[in-house]
Amino acid sequence: MITLTTENFDEHVLHGETPILVDFWAEWCPPCRMIAPILEQIEAEYGDRIRIAKINGDENPEIVERYGVMGFPTLNLYRDGQVVQQIMGARSKRRLLADLSGHL
Repeated sequence: MITLTTENFDEHVLHGETPILVDFWAEWCPPCRMIAPILEQIEAEYGDRIRIAKINGDENPEIVERYGVMGFPTLNLYRDGQVVQQIMGARSKRRLLADLSGHL
């Protein structure tokens, strides 16, 4: 799983060839901790089709503001440098995969 910062965000997210799901999270956020292992499972199973990355929103407020993230966790799916889907809040693995099914 890629750890993003303000410094490497554009390189990994906007210029990558594979779709990337970015998890905007915070240390103090219980739902963020709930979804983390689900994202690891999805990466293990679908890593050839989608990359998974995390960015700590409290430590990188410029990126949070740039993409209008209003709460944590927020999952933005980027394809060709554009947000093609935004998912707010924790989800079960089955529901998350259903939400992403058109992109896998």
